Amino acid sequence: MSGGPAAGPVRDPGLQPERTRLAWRRTTLAATVAAVLAAKSALHGGFSAGGAVLCALCCALWLAFLALAHRRIRLLAAFSEPRALAPRHATATVLVTVALAVCGAGLLL
Repeated sequence: MSGGPAAGPVRDPGLQPERTRLAWRRTTLAATVAAVLAAKSALHGGFSAGGAVLCALCCALWLAFLALAHRRIRLLAAFSEPRALAPRHATATVLVTVALAVCGAGLLL
């Protein structure tokens, strides 16, 4: 046996990284549309302090999601065999998405 690391089977990712990158882009676009609609609904009925705070929170959450998504898109485009999504980033993305949904629901009520 050689002293080098054991070579596992070579994985051909095919178009999977490209499809995943496009899915992240679609999700980012959907989050952008949701944030714009949330801001529109917050400002539609007249100005209120609660609506303004929720609108600002939605915008901040949208920016956080945008940063997380673009980081993942860049990683997918940079490597021929992309690394797995780190649990820390996956958790942050899920938390931001859920908080954005709750914030949007708060604007509708």
